[in-house]
Order: sequence, then C-alpha cells, then structure tokens
Amino acid sequence: MRLKTALGIAAASAFLPSVASATNGYFSQGYGTISSGMAGAGAALAQDSIAAATNPAGLAFVGDRVDGGLELFSPRRKYEVEGPMAPPPAFSLQPGSYQSSRDAFLIPHFGANHRLNDRHALGVSVFANGGMNTSYPGPGPYYGGRTGVNLEQLYIAPTWSWKFADNQAIGISPMIAYQRFEAKGLGAFADYSSDPSALTNNGTDDAWGYGIQIGWQGEITDTLRGGLSFRTILEMEEFDEYRGLFAEQGDFDIPQMFNAGIAWSGIDRHWILLDVQHIRYSDINSVGNPMLPNLMTAQLGDDDGAGFGWDDMTVIKLGWQWQQTDQQTWRAGISYGEQPVQEEEVLFNILAPGVQEWHFTGGFTRQLSDALELSGSVFYSPSNSVRGDNPLNPQQTIELSMYQVGVSASVGWRY
Repeated sequence: MRLKTALGIAAASAFLPSVASATNGYFSQGYGTISSGMAGAGAALAQDSIAAATNPAGLAFVGDRVDGGLELFSPRRKYEVEGPMAPPPAFSLQPGSYQSSRDAFLIPHFGANHRLNDRHALGVSVFANGGMNTSYPGPGPYYGGRTGVNLEQLYIAPTWSWKFADNQAIGISPMIAYQRFEAKGLGAFADYSSDPSALTNNGTDDAWGYGIQIGWQGEITDTLRGGLSFRTILEMEEFDEYRGLFAEQGDFDIPQMFNAGIAWSGIDRHWILLDVQHIRYSDINSVGNPMLPNLMTAQLGDDDGAGFGWDDMTVIKLGWQWQQTDQQTWRAGISYGEQPVQEEEVLFNILAPGVQEWHFTGGFTRQLSDALELSGSVFYSPSNSVRGDNPLNPQQTIELSMYQVGVSASVGWRY
C-alpha cells in the first residue's frame, strides 16, 4: 500500500500544467508593451487598447486607436535532485540536474478602441499566456520516456466603457477564453487514474470558456488617479481527453483576479504607479487542492482528486514613466509576489517550477508621427528557487529553479 501511494503521488506531480514558464503563477507579469515596461502596472492609467486586460474602464481614456505587438519570452527552468536513491517502497528520483528544453516563445497581443461619442466607447483587447510548457527527454523525470506538458491560453475581451462623469469611467468586458493542453509520458501511472484512457498521450485538447471583468478608473485629485477591477472565475469546458488527469473530470477553470492601483503625476512630466494584484488559485480545485490526503482518498480525475497545492498570490507592482519630450517617453518598473509553490510541494511541481517572484522592467515609446508610435520593453526575472525534501525518500532533496528574460515591441496607431 505504501508503494502504491508513493507512485500515485509521484504520478500527480507529472501533470501540473506547464505554468513553469509563466511569471506570476501562470499569468504574465504584464499585458501589452506599455504596461509591461512598468512591471504590469496600469490599473489607474490606461495608455493603449490592450488596457482592458487589466482594467476595462481604462478604454474610456485612450481614444480611437489600434495596437498590435509581439513579446519574445525566454524562460529557463530546471530541477536538481540530491541524495541517494532508496529501494521501494520509497519513490526515489534520479540524482542530478535536469533542464527543460524549448526556451523561446513568441506571444502576441492586439487591441482596438473606438469612441461612439464623448461618453461611450467600444473596444477589444486580445492577449495571451504562452511558453507555458516543459519537455524532458527520455527516460524522463518519472521514467516514462519523453515527458512533458503544454498549456496555452488566449483571452478575448470585447469591452464597453462609459465615462459617466468628467474623468470618471466604468467598463465591462465579457471575457472569452480559449486554452489548449497536452501531456506526454504519464502512461506508467494508469493504475492511479479514474480513466486511464484519458490520462496521457492523447494529443492536444482544447476548451472554451467565459466570464466577466468589470472596472472603474478615474481622477481622485488633480494629480492622483485610481483604478479597480475584478474578474470572475472563467468557467471553462473540461479537457475531455484528460479527464483522468485533472480533478473534476478534466476541469481547469481560470481563477478570479482583483486589481487595484493609483497613479500620481505630482512631478512635472512624471507618473508614479502602484498596483496590487490578487489571484485566487486556491478556488480552482485542479490547482489549489493539496496532493495529500486527496490522493489517498480519490483517484486522479475524481471530483475530489488531488490538486497541486498552490496558494493564492498577491503581487505588488511599482511603475515609473517620464515624458522626456513630446516625442519620447521612458518607463521602468519593479514587481514582487510571493510564489505559490511551497517547500512541501516541490515533488509535485517538478514539471511546473513557477517560482518567480521579482521582475525588473524598462521601456519606451517613440512618437513617429501625429498618428503613429513605436513602443518597446524588456524584462528580467532573476533566478529564484524553492528547495524541499522528497517526502517519499527523506534522504533526497529537490530544488526547483528558474529565471526569465523577455523583450516586447508594439505599434500604436491613433486615428
């Protein structure tokens, strides 16, 4: 019985979606080149038509414009195992250092906004989470051959904003989400699944879902702006091809999120932004459920199946913007959020070392003409790690680590 439990727990660690490559859990540190240059801050100050990703009310203030861009994102993640292997019923990992392959990804973003009149505007923001995968060659971390998972997410946010008073607006976005998932190399764990035919190696499955995001943005004083937004849980279709993997028969909803921010312009030609973001991972059973005792009382894929033990995450973002000239703007930012993977969960998160906490960013906008502007940003997230014991072989320790770099460019056209 101890061996069966040990193998079941190890199996569970192989199917956490590849949020290893995301930044704040499995959400990007910022959406759109302008916001990314300020570490994702912008709940109180919208400057492009991607702004609805953070606060739909912001589109009331950006005017008629179209924006489009790409981010080149490079996560470097690995795990290390130290200590001797032990015979069954212990479950030992092969000692050594192992790095996931595929470390460069292109992630697009797009937005458009049109004022219907002085009070109302309609827009759309399209943004994504990408590069969220891991891939290890055979024999793989769990001796199942080439092993890996891949998760891709796309968000479409059609947005109505209403400027109900001077410098005061609300906005609403009916959120549409699309996600794709694939898992490989988990066949050795079929005995621990409620549906072994829907556990692994079933190709890419996809799912659509929906939710809503609402927000307020406006002027508090002559030099201070504020913003608030709330996004509901995005209710997703189940991954039917992996209903024997994720809790609740393949359910993988997207968690609710809160954003709050202020923006201060008390220094001529400067903005100082402060945002707080809260992501409720624990509300999603397939992510927030602990591995134990759930794995001992239910099979993978059951309603009460094992989850991944992720905590909720709160991120503080500080951004700065300097309008050097009418044609040139500079930006910088820093953010911090305690990563959601705890020391006792390292075994479960080998394929998802989503342990990033600090992000440092910079950016610019260059006005090319009255209508056209070019923006760029860079970010660096220094190496961070989590280290804990292998609970199935106390003589071993496991360390998860990752660092990230990225660069983004976009073009904005005002009409």
